[in-house]
Amino acid sequence: MKTKPEDMIISVVGLGYVGLPTALALHKAGFEVYGIDISETVIETLKRGRLPFVDESSELIIPIDSGSWNVTCDFGAAILKSDIVLITVPTPVTESNDPDLSFVISASRSVLQSVNPNSRTIVTLESTVYPGVTRKELGGICEEFGLIQNEEVFLAYSPERVSPGDPSRSVDSVARIVGCDSREVGELLSGIYSLITKAGSTYVGSIEVAEASKLIENVQRDIDLAFVNELSTILPQIGIDVEEVLDAASTKWNFHRHTPGIGVGGHCIPVDPYFYISLSQGIGSETELGLAARKINESMPRQSFRMISQLLEREGITAKKALVLGFSYKSETGDSRETPVRELTDLLVSSGIETFVWDPYVNSLEFPDWVTPVESPVTESGFDLVVLATAHEACVSIDWAHLHSLCNSHALFDGRRALEPDEMKVVGWKYHGVGYPLGANP
Repeated sequence: MKTKPEDMIISVVGLGYVGLPTALALHKAGFEVYGIDISETVIETLKRGRLPFVDESSELIIPIDSGSWNVTCDFGAAILKSDIVLITVPTPVTESNDPDLSFVISASRSVLQSVNPNSRTIVTLESTVYPGVTRKELGGICEEFGLIQNEEVFLAYSPERVSPGDPSRSVDSVARIVGCDSREVGELLSGIYSLITKAGSTYVGSIEVAEASKLIENVQRDIDLAFVNELSTILPQIGIDVEEVLDAASTKWNFHRHTPGIGVGGHCIPVDPYFYISLSQGIGSETELGLAARKINESMPRQSFRMISQLLEREGITAKKALVLGFSYKSETGDSRETPVRELTDLLVSSGIETFVWDPYVNSLEFPDWVTPVESPVTESGFDLVVLATAHEACVSIDWAHLHSLCNSHALFDGRRALEPDEMKVVGWKYHGVGYPLGANP
């Protein structure tokens, strides 16, 4: 193992929303970096100096003429040269919501079979897992290939914490933690991470502590969001706008403000709780909070469809044609993983409403086959219903008066509470939204 961090060569496996920004940040900090991905399309896109995904908040610049920046599909050549390997591959769940570790296991196998036993390579997992996975799965692969842990190879865990689409929660601004059996290696890694984030990095001790920390961070957020989503279905029934209540509660110093919506999507919050649920079930102490939060948040597309149906019934509108604005799971990104918009559009179409979708960041090839993509929100007309499903600035700031003129009926459902109800009503829209009391609509 090299003794000077600045002399180390680092490989990053998985060049998606997390891995690529991390690799670029390390390169910017002065390290020689190898970016590894199994997708030839991703690698060819990067070699042309282009991003393989859309994140409007990102200012990533791809080097194309740097001798210290390399992207490849070839694990063997890159890993042999590397002192540190970061694994940043997805950890989804199966259709039955069981943790799917296949990407982690496959990537780890490709890495560990390629390391040089004499180089004392540090292999760090960043993918979300439950406590014990790094030691069991990566440790088992080490034994399979005859690698002696803490002598020929060192295992560590450092969870990613970036938030795609949010420039204030990017690689260079989120705090990092590192878990590793070797304090020396853990503090070395922590020092390297500190070079790429102004928020610093902390060695927290065991691998399992770091694994558990990542898990509960997103479980807690899932629970918080579930509470405001539940409020959005209860308070409007007694004539109270949940947003007004949340604004009022936010005047207290220790209240955490969240906004209800049509559902929770992305690569973490809809997935990570199931790792926690699986862990709790495996030890015979099933979580009640985790299960309840998932049930509430997964119900929100159906709850939103119910709210839309109530709006249409109140206004006497028989909707035949709907425009859905946004498809990604959050604003200013093209990431549509686990997006709740998919289920909501399915419900609309299943009810007999022809549904058109516009998202300026998502490739229309990612849309489900039951919807019709549109190139802009004004290329079609004759809508009876408009749904704001993703709060992209491009969606929120469209010419609502012009869109109103293109519609037959004027039902508007704000699925992200990003619009000002009174302003929409002045334009002529029949406004409703998540957590908004329908009786407030004159």
